[in-house]
Amino acid sequence: MTSLRTTDDHDIELYRPPVFQPGEKVLSRKYIRNDGTVPGSDIGAIVVAKGEVGYVRDVGTFLNRFYVYAVEFIDRRAVVGMRRDELVSLDQETGT
Repeated sequence: MTSLRTTDDHDIELYRPPVFQPGEKVLSRKYIRNDGTVPGSDIGAIVVAKGEVGYVRDVGTFLNRFYVYAVEFIDRRAVVGMRRDELVSLDQETGT
């Protein structure tokens, strides 16, 4: 029997609680380039370097599937939306 479902339940992050919470100290796992959503920065410019430390300010959603973490990078004076796989916690013992 073939399923008519087009979505894999495991791909929908919103079925689980957010991994990071507001106020949590996080580290960027990757270089993040501007996709056009960071004002004052050219598209394609690096807005967060791998290893930079920031703090989660807010947790939002995208496409009713994914969490987007608004992370404030104090040294850059920027808030950047990031996904779970782009961050690791510096507050949690096991990290993510």
